Amino acid sequence: MPPIEQLAGRRAIQIAQPDAPAYRAPPHNIEAEQALLGAILVNNDAFDRVSDFLKPEHFSEELHRRIYEVAAQLIRAGKLATVVTLKTFLPEIELPAGVTIQAYLARLAAEATTIINAEDYGRTVHDLAVRRELIVIGQDIVNTAYDSPIDSPPRAQIEEAERQLYSIAETGRYDGGFQRFADALTTALDMASSAYMRDGHLSGVATGLLDLDDKMGGLQKSDLIIVAGRPGMGKTALATNVAFNVASAYQFETEPDGTHKTVNGGIVGFFSLEMSAEQLATRVIAEQSGVASYKIRRGDINEDDFRRIADAARHMQSIPFYIDQSGGISIAQLTARARRLKRQKGLDLLVVDYIQLLSGSRSRNDNRVQELTEITTGLKALAKELNVPIIALSQLSRQVENRDDKRPQLSDLRESGSIEQDADVVIFVFREEYYLRNREPREGTEEHIQWMAEMERAHGRAEAIIGKQRHGPTGTVQLAFEAEVTRFSNLADEDKLPAQR
Repeated sequence: MPPIEQLAGRRAIQIAQPDAPAYRAPPHNIEAEQALLGAILVNNDAFDRVSDFLKPEHFSEELHRRIYEVAAQLIRAGKLATVVTLKTFLPEIELPAGVTIQAYLARLAAEATTIINAEDYGRTVHDLAVRRELIVIGQDIVNTAYDSPIDSPPRAQIEEAERQLYSIAETGRYDGGFQRFADALTTALDMASSAYMRDGHLSGVATGLLDLDDKMGGLQKSDLIIVAGRPGMGKTALATNVAFNVASAYQFETEPDGTHKTVNGGIVGFFSLEMSAEQLATRVIAEQSGVASYKIRRGDINEDDFRRIADAARHMQSIPFYIDQSGGISIAQLTARARRLKRQKGLDLLVVDYIQLLSGSRSRNDNRVQELTEITTGLKALAKELNVPIIALSQLSRQVENRDDKRPQLSDLRESGSIEQDADVVIFVFREEYYLRNREPREGTEEHIQWMAEMERAHGRAEAIIGKQRHGPTGTVQLAFEAEVTRFSNLADEDKLPAQR
């Protein structure tokens, strides 16, 4: 029997034995592996067609892994990988009786597929490797479930299985690489066309705050948008306002395959790492009903208030707004849950409140700056992968309080290096009224009269300071803020108001 057929038939013979135990061999295709390796030996250009996704461990046969690995090393070193050059680097490997490594390499070259089919064969080898990995994970799930320690909750096993499955999904993608610039132009023109057709002529998702949308063009897909501010400035309120506005405006059209395509607004996922879902819901009800949240919590409401709360709650039940209130989760867990929401419900905007409450894969004893770098890099990668904007809230360092001008700047971001670098947009929330209220002079003095004038000027106003924007201008956007119900809204422009009589 020729050497190739001998190697290809070894597993089949073992399985076909009538006395052998009944089991199924993991999926593999020896012939595809041999044809691909032969193509590489005949023409090293075939390696370039598979090298970006195919690794030695994807081959089912140990001999083929060694051949592919040595060939890869030679080609990357700028040398030829042929039958003659390879045999020097391959040690004596056990082969069927009477077959030498040189003879086996020669038969690979003789039975090679053409370079045109090399990528298809490579994908076949890769896909079968993924299936084998899935089988291993499935067996691990079963064995762990049988022999799980008492103190190991099922949830931990589920999350570990999800992590492994998503790891396979990530390493298994081979859709990257270069694309024609003409294809990128078509995508850009489609985006411009969609913006022209959409309400407000925005290329991104509308926030519902007109001046902010005008400055940013909406929330752009795959952008990481950092909203930062000192405590009390209203960064969570701004995030919830925007998230609710996006979810309220959600409209879709049904595609021929039955899926929904978002045409306005969007489906929102909100990671509330600081507040519970009930606290967040109370804030949103207060924003939408106009009834202060402290009154809702104490039950200090009248019949009209209750009617407005009921109307707001009824509207909120119908919008695609999903909350995850798990505290202390890692960036890996957040990524897995976001992918799951995208797959099961759809996703057009993700909000994370806030970055400093996330953890990385490293322990807390490690450098916190490095951990935050992992988190922000992970969020940016997630935004690109899911193709949605991510709004991530961030604290500011206390050095803001030591300046006379309390308006924040990029250097005020805590562990600012990675946040500033990975963010596409950085928005600072600033309310001068908050600081003025805390330094009220003694009544009856001239300073108090001046303070009252400043308070009147600052009352109900907030600033969204765009400190960084990759795709547009920086600057300050004036917003209206109702502190009692923590609601941001458009600030009425005096130039656009009707004439007073």
